Amino acid sequence: MMHDNETFHHALIVDDQKCIRCTHCVKVCPTEAIRIVDGKVHIREERCVDCGECVRACPQKAIGIDHDDLELIHAYKYRVALFPSVFVGQFPERVTEDKIYASFLELGFTHAFEVEQPIGVLKELIRDEIKANKSDLPVISSFCPAIVRLIQILYPSLTGHIARVKAPHDLAAHYVIDRLTRKGVAPSDIGLFYITPCVAKIAAVKAPVGEEKSVISGVISPTVMYNKIMAVADDVPPFDKTKLWKGLTKEGIQWSLTHGETWWQNSRTMAVDGIHNAIKILERLENDEIKNIDYLELRACDRSCAAGVLLAQNRFLTVERLKRRAKRYPSDEKKTMTEEPGKYATLKEKMTTAEINPRPLLRFGADMEKAMTRMQRARNIMCHLPGIDCGACGAPTCQALAEDMANGEAKMSDCIFIQQLWQKDGKVEPDKALERMEKKWGENRFDPDCTKIGAKNESN
Repeated sequence: MMHDNETFHHALIVDDQKCIRCTHCVKVCPTEAIRIVDGKVHIREERCVDCGECVRACPQKAIGIDHDDLELIHAYKYRVALFPSVFVGQFPERVTEDKIYASFLELGFTHAFEVEQPIGVLKELIRDEIKANKSDLPVISSFCPAIVRLIQILYPSLTGHIARVKAPHDLAAHYVIDRLTRKGVAPSDIGLFYITPCVAKIAAVKAPVGEEKSVISGVISPTVMYNKIMAVADDVPPFDKTKLWKGLTKEGIQWSLTHGETWWQNSRTMAVDGIHNAIKILERLENDEIKNIDYLELRACDRSCAAGVLLAQNRFLTVERLKRRAKRYPSDEKKTMTEEPGKYATLKEKMTTAEINPRPLLRFGADMEKAMTRMQRARNIMCHLPGIDCGACGAPTCQALAEDMANGEAKMSDCIFIQQLWQKDGKVEPDKALERMEKKWGENRFDPDCTKIGAKNESN
């Protein structure tokens, strides 16, 4: 049974008023999902994996995030804040974990819970998948939703090798629901709100891969929560909060960092961070060039979730803070030895996804005959394009423009170099050429502007 939603949910929103069509986002998108069309940035939903690279690259902060309002928590009697350990790593040392937890309660939540506890459930599930794997290809981590979507659309033949293991936020959600319902709380009274470090995890909550619906009630911006916690942290009343993180271990604290999943495995593993690095590895994996690896941990962000695009603090400082913090906690292996056998058996059953389906990117459409014709047309068009990949056409590369033209989504005149040649040959008048450029990039786009970045009146 297919549990994937018919379409991907996307959490990226472009503010046309802020956008200056600088093409930074167009150039960095790893799946070539972004185009400039009629003076506006257009994100092609079938290509976008919500990695957030465009958000990082935008100098105008014109690409925003669709997240839930904090006021939504008050619709529930029991209001649970779920947050990753990397969120704790955002705060300076004077804001201790005691203060962070207490601040959540001060701000209206009834419970605060780090999602990486009890992480031993995920460790065990991953080990089971590695042992059960009979393929020459490794099991691929399902931790990063941007990577999962990347594989679905660009490397569909590898989809069957993705671990069918849910993410830590699902682990924490089911754990909290189990704890509260055992105390007689009605599930309808429980609101679970995830403080997400990245765009892809918003999409993973709103349209989870491998299941019909997430148990998470909403997702909240970490920047919003960081600012609110910093405003109250120094004044929150002290009390013993150790019971709120009694399931946390050093493995859990470092799970969201690079090597977080592989450090604790006894099998042959490899960890890769950065989406462009992950793409290179996936290409080699698809070409059967990687041997003797049992488990492959791929993360879209450099330094993994410590560099989540929604987090505002320095990723290197975050990593160091978490490593120091982890030293104060017990290992999961020792903790498991002191717990009764089968304690998390029910939870373990809820942490397996349904089959993850490929969603291959059909560059020239689903009709094979038409696709072959369009592919040949694109190759013929490439003979005439300069191959400079300047992005001035609104597409990331000349090849992308050729594909768009073959699909009837662009014109040869979109290339400014072709336009120059046509003007030279008298095939197009200068006024007409300018009209076409303004249609692509927006009216008055080429007028002098001394307030743009780098100009003499930049700060005005």
